[in-house]
Order: sequence, then structure tokens, then C-alpha cells
Amino acid sequence: MINIDTVKQQFKKILSLDAHPGHISTGFAVGVFVSFTPFFGLHTPLAIALAFLFRLNKVACITGAWINTPLTIVPVLVASYNLGRFLRGKPARELSFTNLDWHTLQPYAKSILLGSSIIGFFAACASYFICYWLVTFFRRKDAALREISREMEVVGEELE
Repeated sequence: MINIDTVKQQFKKILSLDAHPGHISTGFAVGVFVSFTPFFGLHTPLAIALAFLFRLNKVACITGAWINTPLTIVPVLVASYNLGRFLRGKPARELSFTNLDWHTLQPYAKSILLGSSIIGFFAACASYFICYWLVTFFRRKDAALREISREMEVVGEELE
């Protein structure tokens, strides 16, 4: 089961990273987008690859990829499928699957990919602003982090 203390520690680790809030938030948002893709089992490797490719914050990107938990995968998958069918102009059809492997989902792939891309995009945009606000709010409480954030905003980039 999900350990709440571990989740809190991971978020505190992200909020106290020594990086610009925009850099942290961008990494987290890309991870959230990845978490909504139907590539189950590949979310973490995809997040790591994108973090390296786009020079994003790795910890934030990986944590964002873990947002879509096993408890939410099926509802998100069904919502993605229905949204994809709607956007493709297809009539509503029931999504039936026995497991989450690629061969089972392949007949529904176009609709799922389209729907999950749209839902993932909006979730990533929302998570960027929420993460940015949380990082700046958390840093205002700590004098050292507040000073680092102030210097980063003045310079406009990360300090080295």
C-alpha cells in the first residue's frame, strides 16, 4: 500500500531542491504527462530518458511519473479511451480488457493515445503551476531557500 510518510518525504525533497522553481516544476510536469501515457511499466524509464534529453530535474521528473498510481490507472484509461473516441468522431463503445498488456489494448490504441495525450497535457499544465506555487511557498518559510530563490530570480537561471 502507499506509505503517506514516504510520499511526504519525496515531496519535501522536491520542494527543497537547489534549483529554480521553474526548472523543478517543468521536470515534474513532464513526469506527470508521462504518467498518463498507456505505456505501463515504462513510465519511470521514459521519465528518466526525457529528463536527460531535455536536461530536466531528474528527481522531480521521476516523482511526476509516479502520480498516476495503480489505483487511478483504470479510470484514467477509460477516460482517455472515451475522450479519444469522442475526438475522433466515433460512437461511444465499451472498453473491455482483461489486463493492461499491449496486446490487449492494441485495438483501442488510437483512441487511448489521443485521449491520454490530451488529458496528460492538461494535467501537466496544472501540475506545473501547482508545483511552482508549492516550491515558492515552501521556500518562503526557510530563510536559506528563500535567499537562493531570490538570487535565482534576479539572475534568471540556476546558480552554480
